Amino acid sequence: MTPDELEQYLEERRLLIDEALERHLPGVGDPPKEIHEAVRYSVFAGGKRLRPILVLAAAEAAGGGVEQALGAAAAIELIHTYSLIHDDLPAMDDDDFRRGRPTCHKVYGEAMAILAGDALLTQAFILLSRTPSTDQGEPLGAAYMQTMAEARLRVIQEIAQAAGSKGMVGGQVVDILHEDREVDLPTLQYLHTHKTGALIRACLRVGGILASAGPEQLEALTRYGERIGLAFQIVDDILDLEGSLEALGKQAGSDLRKKKATFPALLGIEESRRWAHRLVSEAKQSLVIFGGREAALSAIAEFVVTRRR
Repeated sequence: MTPDELEQYLEERRLLIDEALERHLPGVGDPPKEIHEAVRYSVFAGGKRLRPILVLAAAEAAGGGVEQALGAAAAIELIHTYSLIHDDLPAMDDDDFRRGRPTCHKVYGEAMAILAGDALLTQAFILLSRTPSTDQGEPLGAAYMQTMAEARLRVIQEIAQAAGSKGMVGGQVVDILHEDREVDLPTLQYLHTHKTGALIRACLRVGGILASAGPEQLEALTRYGERIGLAFQIVDDILDLEGSLEALGKQAGSDLRKKKATFPALLGIEESRRWAHRLVSEAKQSLVIFGGREAALSAIAEFVVTRRR
């Protein structure tokens, strides 16, 4: 897949995901309107939609269709957005900008931002637990009709574990506890593979599960997800040092100012880049089992280490 083809692929999938999010979020005027305004402000603030796109690409690689995985992909984006809202709060990273706009708490206040994050996390599981009989014929219902109840439960378990104290939340805890403290490499890897990597890994597994991937395919997707999840966060660490507000959509240099545990701080920028490229190479090697259906995943892996925001 050429860079132009990847750009087209990402844009097409992003539009599909945005349409699904529009369908399954409460309207901006639904009462209480204040919370729904805050939710939609954050969800539709832009962003790459990389995590839900990975769900769709994994399903395609495993021989499934986009519609099978679209609901779960949208749910994961809701969880990701909730995590960003909370991450930006003064009690956490205290960031003023996200995706080039003032953060949710700067616009709606801290209390409403906390509640917006809570609402998004809850809405994600409403979406994941829907069955065809309760979805009233929407595209999501048609997709779930093709998915066994057992698979839906597996997906809910995967995402809940990735988002909880053994995954994303646990990684955030380690991040907070190690601010302004020296860390060793195992601790840093734990932090990154949980705070960022766990949800990315789940994206690949969820796509595979919904496409009825076999054990070998699911293991390959898991290996890919683990490696690009860590590579993604390493590149984020580097961009925080080298980027700008215009490029990143948020203030650069915040990790350094807050004395956060990062790969560049521990290993230096060049060694961190080598780690990221090695991880992406390993991720791509794990895809050979898919016999030509892995083009999008392979191109996304390269995008992870070449992106500028």
